[in-house]
Amino acid sequence: MHLARYLGRLQRSQRELADAYHAFRRRHPREVDLCTVCERLAAQCGDHAVRLEPFIRRYASGAPPDPLDRPAPDPTERSGTLGLLRDLHDLYLLAADCDLSWRIVGQAAQGVRDAELLDLVRYCGEESARHLLWLRSRISEAAPQALVVA
Repeated sequence: MHLARYLGRLQRSQRELADAYHAFRRRHPREVDLCTVCERLAAQCGDHAVRLEPFIRRYASGAPPDPLDRPAPDPTERSGTLGLLRDLHDLYLLAADCDLSWRIVGQAAQGVRDAELLDLVRYCGEESARHLLWLRSRISEAAPQALVVA
């Protein structure tokens, strides 16, 4: 069974997304409203990662963890409206990976009939879906300003 490996991948993705939200805040301190929400979302991601730990132990198989097989967000400094848009885009891609991973883990939880894991997937999956909605909304606001007006 490879469930533990995928749970570990999801946990690493959640931590990476939390780090990316913190990095966004450091890069765009003038965007106070966005930074406030990013801090809350980072805390949610950290909480999700912690909540996954008992399930990783439960399904541990001794197999090495899967690497995160996607490029990391661009660490270069970005400024202005285009930098803001690109950083929101990166956050969206990371959040989408987490959201899809929650869906995949949910299917596996059904397969192994793990009610506790299903409860976690429902709770965290709903929060993950809200991350995507919020990010899409912010991207829709930022895109015209960054791409047309600038």
